[in-house]
Amino acid sequence: MGQLLFAKKGCIRISLDGLLCLLPSSRAAWIPPGVKHRAEMRQVVDYRSLYFDLGQFPVLPGKVQVIEVNPLLRAVLERLAMADFDTDWQQARHANLLSVCIEEINQAKQEPLLLVFPLDRRVSCLQENLEQLPLALHLFAQQIAASEKTISRIFQRETGMSYQEWRQQWRLLRAVEMLAENGKLSETASALGFASDSAFIAFFKSRTGKTPRVYLS
Repeated sequence: MGQLLFAKKGCIRISLDGLLCLLPSSRAAWIPPGVKHRAEMRQVVDYRSLYFDLGQFPVLPGKVQVIEVNPLLRAVLERLAMADFDTDWQQARHANLLSVCIEEINQAKQEPLLLVFPLDRRVSCLQENLEQLPLALHLFAQQIAASEKTISRIFQRETGMSYQEWRQQWRLLRAVEMLAENGKLSETASALGFASDSAFIAFFKSRTGKTPRVYLS
C-alpha cells in the first residue's frame, strides 16, 4: 500500500534508503508501496496516516513527494482518517470524498523538503550526524583526504547537485526542522552559519518562496 503521512502539528523526519524527507506541519509525505522508511517524531506530533491501494488508484505518484496541504485536502484527509474501518468506499458519498482526495494529492504543490545522500563510501560520513552543518567544500575535502573535484563529481553524479547546492539543501531542511521544534529564528540562523537574521530569511525565501514565519504558520 502507498502511504500518505500528514503532519497536522509538529515535524516528522522520514529516513529512506539514501534519502532524507522532512515533514513539517500542514504538509504531507507520499510514500509509494514497497519503499522502506522510518518516521522519527522527536516532539509532540499530531498526524494522520492513510493507506492507498495503487491497484485501485494508479494515478497516484510513483515516487516519494512532500506536498502542501490546502484547506480542502486537510478537511478531506480528516474525514477519511476518522472514518470507520468498515466504511464502504464504493458508496457514493464516500467515493466522492475519496475522489476529491486523490485529485487534490495529484494537484498539490510539491515542497523542496527532500535530500538525496550520495552512496559513495568516501562521503558516507555525512549521514552520521544530521544535526551538524556539513563542512564547506575545501574543509570537507581535507577531512576525507579527497580532492574538491572528486567530491564535486561524486555529488553531481549521485545527487544531481553540486556539493555546495547539496549543502544549501541540507541547510533548508535543518532550518525547517529547527524552527518547527523551537521557533527561534536567530538561534537557527546562527547554528546554520548565517551572518545575520536577514541573510537567513532571504535564503529561506529564495528556496521556499515564503519567509520562515509564513511558511510555518
